[in-house]
Amino acid sequence: MHTDPHYYPATSRRMVTFGKRGMVATSQSIAAQIGIDTLRKGGNAIDAAIATAAALTVVEPTSNGIGSDAFALVWVKDELHGLNASGPAPKSISHDAVKALGHSEMPAHGLVPVTVPGAPGAWAALSERFGKLPFEQLLAPAIELAENGFAVSPVASLLWEQAVKRYSQYGTEEFSPWFTHFAPNGHAPKAGDIWRSPDMARTLREIANSHAEAFYQGSLADAMDAFSRQHGGFLRKEDLQAFKPEWVKPISVRFRGHDIWEIPPNGSGLIVLEALGILESLGAESKDSVEAIHRRIEATKLGYVDGLHYITESSSMKPSVEQILSTDYLAQRAALIGEEAIDPIHGNPLKGGTVYLATADDEGNMVSFIQSNFEGFGSGIVVPGTGISLQNRGWSFSLDPQHPNVLAPGKRTYHTIIPGFITKDNQAVGPFGVMGGYMQPQGHVQVVTAMLEDHLNPQAALDMPRWKWTKGRTIEVEADFPNHVALALARRGHHIVKVADSISFGRGQIILRNPDTGVLQGGTEPRTDGAVLPF
Repeated sequence: MHTDPHYYPATSRRMVTFGKRGMVATSQSIAAQIGIDTLRKGGNAIDAAIATAAALTVVEPTSNGIGSDAFALVWVKDELHGLNASGPAPKSISHDAVKALGHSEMPAHGLVPVTVPGAPGAWAALSERFGKLPFEQLLAPAIELAENGFAVSPVASLLWEQAVKRYSQYGTEEFSPWFTHFAPNGHAPKAGDIWRSPDMARTLREIANSHAEAFYQGSLADAMDAFSRQHGGFLRKEDLQAFKPEWVKPISVRFRGHDIWEIPPNGSGLIVLEALGILESLGAESKDSVEAIHRRIEATKLGYVDGLHYITESSSMKPSVEQILSTDYLAQRAALIGEEAIDPIHGNPLKGGTVYLATADDEGNMVSFIQSNFEGFGSGIVVPGTGISLQNRGWSFSLDPQHPNVLAPGKRTYHTIIPGFITKDNQAVGPFGVMGGYMQPQGHVQVVTAMLEDHLNPQAALDMPRWKWTKGRTIEVEADFPNHVALALARRGHHIVKVADSISFGRGQIILRNPDTGVLQGGTEPRTDGAVLPF
C-alpha cells in the first residue's frame, strides 16, 4: 500500500487519515466518536467495536438495528478469530409452510423472512472473550443517544424516506408498529432533525444489564414471541433461547504477497476469495488499466455465479470451500477469461442494509465488524414497545427443494454481510469492509485490488469510481467512472450502464497498520455519512 500522505490521485475526494494509538472508522461520525472515547477510557479495539456497533443501531437504523445479524474478524495476540453471529431460520418454518401461505418465493418483508437476530449475542460474545471494559459501560453511549436524541445525518434521512415509501405499500397491522416508532408523524425525519427512541433506550439497557440474556431468554424474547404469534410469524422464544454465536476459523487466499481473510459460509466472503484466487492464477497484474478492470470484472462474475449457486449453511454445502479454492479449480475458472466479456455460468468443482466498522488500538488489536438488517430497516417489523426492528435475512432462502440454499428449519441462509481482513507474513495489515447487500463481495475485490495492485492508500482505494456486475454482461458504473475506460470495456463486450445513485455502489471503511512504525492509516467512504477518527 502507498503510505505517502501526499499521494492523492485525481479521483480522490479526501486525504487519508493517520493515527498513532488507535483508530475507528465507520459510517456515522457520532458512532466513530463513541468508539474513540471508548479507547480513551482504557478500552481496547474490541470494546470500541462493540460500543460503536451499539451506537450505530440508534444513529443509523436505516441499515442496522437491535434485530440485526453480525459477523466479526478479530486480530488479538497475533491470531485472527472469526465470529459468525447470523441467526438460523425458526424451527417451525419450512418451504412447504411458506408456500402454503401463498408464496412462490420468499417474501421480502413482514414476519415470514425474519430469522433469529444475532447482533446482541455478538456484542456479548466479543466482550466476554476479548473485552476489557464492563459490558454495561460499552452500551451506555448508545442508550444516552436513544434517550436524549441526535441529529439525523443526510444519507440516513434519504434512506429513511425510501423506507417510509417501501412499507407504505403494506396495509396490514403487523407493519403499524414500524410507523409508530420510526415515522410517528407519517414521514421520515429530515437531515438535521432530532430523533430519539425511549423504547430503544430501554431495550439496550436490558441487553446491557443482562449481557444480552434478556434478548434471548427473558422479557425481550417474550415480546418477540408474542408479536410473532399474534401476526402469524414463525419466530418463537425457543428459537431465541437456542441461539449461540459461533466462533469459526477464517478462510483465506494468497493474493499479491498478502493473505486475504473472510468468514466461511454461510457468509459470502468465499466469492471474494474465489475472485482474487482467479486473478492470482492469471499471473502478474496487468499494467493496462482497461485490461486490469476487465480481468477484475470477469473474475468477480465467475466467483459470484459459483457463490450464488453453492453458498449456504456450511454443513449443507457441496462442494466444499477447499474444493472451490483449490488451485486446479481456480485455474479452470481463470482459463475462461479472455479478451471479451463472458456471460458467466457456475462451474463444478466436484469434478476435480448494512453498517461496517473497523477499529484498532495501541496493543495491536484490530477488529473488522459488520452488522445488518439486510435491506434498509429489514422486514418492516418493529416489536411494539421495544424499538427492535427485525431483519429480513430469510429473504435470501430459496423455496426450491433442489437448491443448496433451500429454506429449512434451523438453517442459516446465504449471507451478504462480510468483514474482511488482510495479513502479511503472519502479521496484521488491517481490517476492511464494504457495505451494500450483493455489492459487498464486488466492493471487497475492488478495494483489495486497488490497494495491492494499484498501490493506492485506503482513502484513495475507497474513492475510486466503482463498477457493479448485475447479470450476464451488464456492468453498472458510477457517474464519475471514466468515459474512455467505459467505452473500452464496451468494445470488449461489456454492457455498460451509468448510474447516478452512488449509494448503491457500497459504503466502506479501511484501517491499515504500518508494520515498521505501528502508524495507522485509514479511509472512510465518500458515498455515505461517515468518519475515520484517529487517537
